[in-house]
Amino acid sequence: MSASNTAIYGQADHDLAPSAADAVQLSPLIAGSRDVASVPDESFTAVTVRAPAGAVERRFVLAQALRVLAPGGRMTAFAPKDRGGLRLKKELEALGCEVGESARRHNRICLAVRPAAPKGLDEAIAAGAPRQIAENGLWTQPGVFSWDRLDAGTNALLQVLPPFAGVGADFGAGIGLLALNVLASPKVTKLTLVELDRRALDLARRNVADPRADFVWGDVRQTELKDLDFIVSNPPFHEGGGEDKTLGQAFIASAAAALRKGGVLWMVANRHLPYEAILGESFAKVGLVAEGGGYKVFEARK
Repeated sequence: MSASNTAIYGQADHDLAPSAADAVQLSPLIAGSRDVASVPDESFTAVTVRAPAGAVERRFVLAQALRVLAPGGRMTAFAPKDRGGLRLKKELEALGCEVGESARRHNRICLAVRPAAPKGLDEAIAAGAPRQIAENGLWTQPGVFSWDRLDAGTNALLQVLPPFAGVGADFGAGIGLLALNVLASPKVTKLTLVELDRRALDLARRNVADPRADFVWGDVRQTELKDLDFIVSNPPFHEGGGEDKTLGQAFIASAAAALRKGGVLWMVANRHLPYEAILGESFAKVGLVAEGGGYKVFEARK
């Protein structure tokens, strides 16, 4: 198999579903990947899918994978049984597939051949496509962080953010909610939105129509930004389906490296996460600005 005719959505797991080393990557969570929605119909002879946990997003991905798969082509889809794996077989059958199923390492693995005429692809793709929120006009999409509600942590940070000035960044920018608030300050000259999820960044481009905004698809932990006046962040603390406190700690370290001396980080975190130590190690002055509702907001000055 070669990259010209095989694809994979998500990180490979060759123990569960072998895939070609040069398969075309389609996951929006892997920088540099190809957008599955832009791939022409019937492009690949085989597609492997690490299926997402969210039901609407998962059906969208399965339908897109079938759309880009040639008739008679092979799909392998897998997921932990408690994160959508138990539903995979029925969901693929609802799309017109005959499905073989096996289990390994608490995952369900489904094998299917693309039928000549799949069922319900358009409906599943439409249900998981970008949409505009009627109440505020913002664009969102199932699968991006807090896609159907205002995240409580983000809201806690929004309640206390001061006006900013100069050049800054939003680390883990999502669909641009924090950026919109920051750019309401006329003294902000530039704001770089850094986000690993390409879908969220594409939505942020729609939501943040401001010439001062710059958009970077990439991992905050690998940013090359320097000498910033300020950073705002609601860092993630889940990766691969489990809690990972080192993610937020890495965001803090990256923020400290990107700020100028005297620059400031404003961030929110779940109250139980142990960020105080690395904040104290990375910044000259750290203050707990607000606490409540399970969240804490920090101001840290370098």
